[in-house]
Amino acid sequence: MSCFEVLKTAEDCAARLGRLTTGHGVVETPVFQPVATIGSVKALSTEDLEMLGIRAILANAYHLCLRPGADIVEHCGGLHAMMDFKGSILTDSGGFQIFSLSKLRSLSEEGVTFSSHLDGSKHTITPETIIAIQGRLGSDIWTSLDECPPFPCTEQTATNALERTARWTERSAKAFEEENPRHGGKHLFFPIVQGSLFPQLRRRACEHIARVRHDGVSIGGFSVGEVKERTWESLAVTTEILDKNKPRYLMGMGAPEDLWNAVMYGVDMLDCVWPTRIARNGVVMTASGRINIKNAQFRRDTAPLDPDCACPVCRRYTRAYLCHLFRSKELLSFRLLTIHNLFFTLGIMARIRDSIAAGTFLKERAAFLEKYGGN
Repeated sequence: MSCFEVLKTAEDCAARLGRLTTGHGVVETPVFQPVATIGSVKALSTEDLEMLGIRAILANAYHLCLRPGADIVEHCGGLHAMMDFKGSILTDSGGFQIFSLSKLRSLSEEGVTFSSHLDGSKHTITPETIIAIQGRLGSDIWTSLDECPPFPCTEQTATNALERTARWTERSAKAFEEENPRHGGKHLFFPIVQGSLFPQLRRRACEHIARVRHDGVSIGGFSVGEVKERTWESLAVTTEILDKNKPRYLMGMGAPEDLWNAVMYGVDMLDCVWPTRIARNGVVMTASGRINIKNAQFRRDTAPLDPDCACPVCRRYTRAYLCHLFRSKELLSFRLLTIHNLFFTLGIMARIRDSIAAGTFLKERAAFLEKYGGN
C-alpha cells in the first residue's frame, strides 16, 4: 500500500495537493517541516510545536549521533518519546555535513570520517551505519548517505559525487530492507538525488532512483550558493522525471518565495532553518515583507509585528515590547519571534494547499509575491 496519495494537481503548473501517511499519522502536503537538528526546534518547546499545529519536523542523524548519541536516544524510547512529539519525524543522514564540514572530514568509497566539531573525536559513517543509526533514533522517514558537491564545481566533480551517491544509495537501500522489518516495517525510505545544476546529471540521478526501492525522494544539492534561477531550472528537470505517485522532498529551502516556487515545480515537502534562524537575528516576516525588529524605528511602535497576522505573539505584544526584548538580549525574544515566523510560514503552506484545492494557485502566488516583495 502506498504511503502517499495525490489528491489534486494544478492545471497550469506542477503544484499538487497530497496526503502522506507515516507511522505517526497523516501529513497534508505541500508541507513545511521546521528543523529540530538535535531534537529541538531552537527556542521552542514541544508544547509550542503543538500549539502551532506542526505535524512534521526534521532532525539530523549525524548531529544526534554526536550528542546525545543514538544509544541514549534509543534508551529513552526513540526520538519521539525523548521529545514527547506525536507527529512525524524525518531524519537527514548527514550528507549535507559532508559539504558544510568539508574541513573536518575525509571521504572514501566506504563512507565518511568526521572529526567532531564538538571535541575532535573521530566518527565514521557508512551507508549501512546511517540506516542503523536512524533505526535507533526511531524516526519515521529515513534518508540515504549522499555526497553533496560544492557550488560552483566542474561537471566532472558533480559526476563523481553523483556516482558515489548512487553507489551509497544502493547500499543504504539494501540496509533499509534488512533493518526496517525489525521495526515492524513502519518506516519510510527517501533516498537522496544529487547532480548539482547539470540537467543531464539530474536526469541520471532520477533514472537511478527509479531502480532503487524507495517510498519517496529527497532532492539534495540546492541552496549551496547558486542563483535561484538556476535552482528552478534544475528542479524543474528533476521533478518532471521523478515518479508522479511518490512524494518529493526538497531539502533546505524555506524562504516565502522559495515555498511558492518549489511547490509550483511539483515539490511536496520542504525543510529549512531559515525562518527560525532569522528570528534569532531579529528578522521578522510580515505580509508586506521583512522587518528587523531591533531597528530604532520600532522602539515606540505600539502596533503588532504584522497587523494581518493572527498568531499569539501578534495578538498580544507590540513591536515596541519585542524591540525592547531583543535589544536587551532577553531570551524571550527568541521564542516569541520564532513562534511568529513559523506561524507565518505555516500560514503560507495552508494558503498554498487551499489555492491548489480551489484551482487558484498561480493567482494566489502572484498576489502573495506582489505584496510580500513590495518591502
